[in-house]
Amino acid sequence: MSAALAVANSKEGSSAVAAESVLPPSHALLGIAPTFSSDGLRQVLQTDVGISEYISRDVPPISGIIKQRFTDFLVFEVNQDHQVIHLKSLDMPESSSKKGKGNNEGSSSTAVVEASMAPPQEPVTSAESNTAEQLSASTEAKDKDDPTPADTLWNDQFTEKLTPYLSEASIDQLKMMFLEGREPPRVTDSGWGGRLTKTTEDGTETPDTAKPSEEVDALQSDDTGKRGKNRSSRGDRGGRGGRGGRGRGRGGRQGGEREDHRKVLSEPISSKTDRTTLHQVVRELFGGKLDSETDMSTPVGDDGSRIIIKWSRHGGGRGGGRGGRGDRSDRGNHPPYIHFTLQKTNRDTQDALGYLSRTLHVNIKDLAVAGTKDKRGVTVQRVSLRRGNKPVEDVWKSANQSNRRSVQEILSQRGDRGVRIADFSYRKAGLELGMLKGNAFVITLRNVQVENVETLDRAMNSIKHKGFINYYGMQRFGTAAVPTHSIGLAILKSDWHKAVSLILQNRPGEHPEVVAARDAWLVDGNLDRALALMPRRVVAERCILESYKKQGGETRNAMGALSTIPRNLRLMYVHAYQSYVWNAIVSERIRIHGPDKAVPGDLVFESEPAAKGGSGENDEMEVDDDAGNEEQVTTEGKGMSYRERKKAAKAAYVAPSIKILTEEDAHQYSIFDVIMPLPGRDVDYPGGTLGERYREFLRLDGLDPDNFIRKQKEYTLNGSYRKILQIPKDLSWSTLRYTDPDVPLAQADEDKLLGFDPPVIADDGKFLALQINLTLGTAAYATMALREVTKTETSSHFQTGLTQASEDQQFRGVVAGLGDVAELDDDDTEMEVSNTLDS
Repeated sequence: MSAALAVANSKEGSSAVAAESVLPPSHALLGIAPTFSSDGLRQVLQTDVGISEYISRDVPPISGIIKQRFTDFLVFEVNQDHQVIHLKSLDMPESSSKKGKGNNEGSSSTAVVEASMAPPQEPVTSAESNTAEQLSASTEAKDKDDPTPADTLWNDQFTEKLTPYLSEASIDQLKMMFLEGREPPRVTDSGWGGRLTKTTEDGTETPDTAKPSEEVDALQSDDTGKRGKNRSSRGDRGGRGGRGGRGRGRGGRQGGEREDHRKVLSEPISSKTDRTTLHQVVRELFGGKLDSETDMSTPVGDDGSRIIIKWSRHGGGRGGGRGGRGDRSDRGNHPPYIHFTLQKTNRDTQDALGYLSRTLHVNIKDLAVAGTKDKRGVTVQRVSLRRGNKPVEDVWKSANQSNRRSVQEILSQRGDRGVRIADFSYRKAGLELGMLKGNAFVITLRNVQVENVETLDRAMNSIKHKGFINYYGMQRFGTAAVPTHSIGLAILKSDWHKAVSLILQNRPGEHPEVVAARDAWLVDGNLDRALALMPRRVVAERCILESYKKQGGETRNAMGALSTIPRNLRLMYVHAYQSYVWNAIVSERIRIHGPDKAVPGDLVFESEPAAKGGSGENDEMEVDDDAGNEEQVTTEGKGMSYRERKKAAKAAYVAPSIKILTEEDAHQYSIFDVIMPLPGRDVDYPGGTLGERYREFLRLDGLDPDNFIRKQKEYTLNGSYRKILQIPKDLSWSTLRYTDPDVPLAQADEDKLLGFDPPVIADDGKFLALQINLTLGTAAYATMALREVTKTETSSHFQTGLTQASEDQQFRGVVAGLGDVAELDDDDTEMEVSNTLDS
């Protein structure tokens, strides 16, 4: 097909899409009139995606502007140990303090990651706490015949914290193993060392009888390295080494390190919560020196699983390569993954990972996160990298482009393109979606208009005690005139050409370079020019155009072109459609029955799901983000390998038991127990009119409510459940005064570490700001909590309009002489303007 014909088809598709509404047919059931901007362009608002109700309509709104500056929206990931992730150090990491150590204990493996996870405001200073460094120092002192009594290594705190989970005999056994140190004690040779030797024909001396097993163990690596033809001529290289040779191959031991069979086995523990807590206690008490894992060697009985505790062996196993040189460099002697902390500013997660993949020269599939984060703001989270043979030093240098920037510049200037990575550590496994507990937020509302402080406190106390509707926020549906759920519906209907047309379609308010790239293809039919102009951050469009390029300009294989888009991004579209339907039905439920109590026909879990296996309330891993979760991971299996965790999670999955409330039992449940399904297979719909409404939405959109299986398996919708209300944790708030809207009122971690001046608060400022601190679970949107307070539209184009019309804008730049703050402001302002133009 010629380029001209392809363009004609594209134009025809675009015209067809323009002629009909880009919104799903079921939009008519919302009863919402279309909204157009002053220039006649269609705008997608909250009500278009089913967001319409409030919990406390009797509380007056608190007018304010959300995300006026990027630092007005700070997000910090909360890991599985409930620790808030912050940037801790920008310095270049070191793989090990001394080259040639028997293990990698001195590497950034444990020490760096523990430091990066710790909340900065709570340094460990109490005498009760035994840090990894203290334990390490004590153990080393013991190994050097320090006269300090061994009992000082183990105090009453250890016994007290372990007693609820281990028997007295197991605790004694664990204490003995710990006090013996990392290396297992040597067994007496029973006089073998003094036996006479005999001389062989080649003149070498050997004992006249075989050595005991311990001594053979110590020499095993040398013997293994000289298989077959006794390759002693290789000298220090030690031959190929085989599996477990001198080069420390798969499962091999390094140097003279002896195999350690010591372990402590708990009694069966039936409670998953207790098993998870025991894992955490072991990790906290011993600072990573000891590992704990579920015993997979015996079948799980009715009494529960056993937990194994043993000395950790960092840096061995598969990370060490296949034999090879006996004295390998640090490059190959570490675990196969590097974890680091990412701070990104005004970039979505996929875009930031794409930038890192290019900078680090790795495949983007080698990078993984526990959850995606909001674009418009400053967010902090952990990232894992399948490192190949890259040590942490090389990753740090590449990420900071040390080939063109000096170390002084790196440590005094912000990261390039709004991306900074820090706090590196080696790990045995990568991250997976779902491996987090939630997110902590610091949110600043600007130009707040409120009658009095009492009204403000009333509004905040409302969400503190009554919560907010757990809607999927506008980020889920994109910020453009073509919402993601419309593309998702086209994909679910296998209308591949319409999906491609919607993705490539022009949309108002985009950055000029994106507009030029779209026009190069849609208007001029110039594929090469379109690709040259299209920014890398516009991922889906580039993938489709690159697919067309590979097909010589052929556009008939729309499904194939869609398949080149990263899987997470493709699934985002279909998950967005699920979210749209969920929002609409929840709004209807609140309108009909109110937000105060459970009623007959509501759905609840008969018992809370014990593990996240794909049907729990936290199936969606985003918090102010756009990607759903495909895989769930329990915290119990942290000591298990990746394959073991996957196998255990698959075997342990049990579909949740759902109950439809009746007149007799509705009073036994609260509104916070009520759940609503995301449409898909294997879910129950609510009783009465709401269940029928679900089916009406789906049928009107051309979908079969009873068949969500697709030929393309990745588009088969697996339904899940989500609680309709959410209550924030750790909620607090304060008011601030300011005059210049360009002066930050909160500070990002990177700026703190760079030594930039902290925010300047003007007590006599002309305008009022409200700063909110809160923590939300993995399935909640902070903007939806703010919406309950402001009673205002949260779409980005609406908030941009509020910013431009705000009274405080006439005071921009009036604060002078702020040093680093003023310099910081210039950069940030430039990024802000760019964002208002970007889609």
